[in-house]
Amino acid sequence: MGKKSAERPLADNEAKAFAKMLRGSPQKLNLVAQSIRGLNAEKAVAELTFSKRRVAGEVKKVLQSAIANAENNHQLDVDRLFVAEATVGKAMVMKRWRPRARGRVGRIVKPWSNLTVVLREREETA
Repeated sequence: MGKKSAERPLADNEAKAFAKMLRGSPQKLNLVAQSIRGLNAEKAVAELTFSKRRVAGEVKKVLQSAIANAENNHQLDVDRLFVAEATVGKAMVMKRWRPRARGRVGRIVKPWSNLTVVLREREETA
């Protein structure tokens, strides 16, 4: 009998990559994700290559993974890909404590984030 296979949540002209537990706050990661939304895949890789933000290298890895998924798993044309979605979500938050004056404590939060990149193939313009 067995379980029915789940339908593909994406369209036939889309490919996705997902990264769990990226070190850094979702707010900072979203600034980098925002800079590549809507760009062609090549331009997005170039944008991330020369970005000064620390997390840009991790975002670039996820983007390149999505490009590889599109090419190898879904047989999409790499030259016509663009970043359709780049979403950021919260993951775990590590909590640490630092002693402060007069017996008090300072709370230190070390957030982690999740990142999803969806690439879509542009329709041919005639």
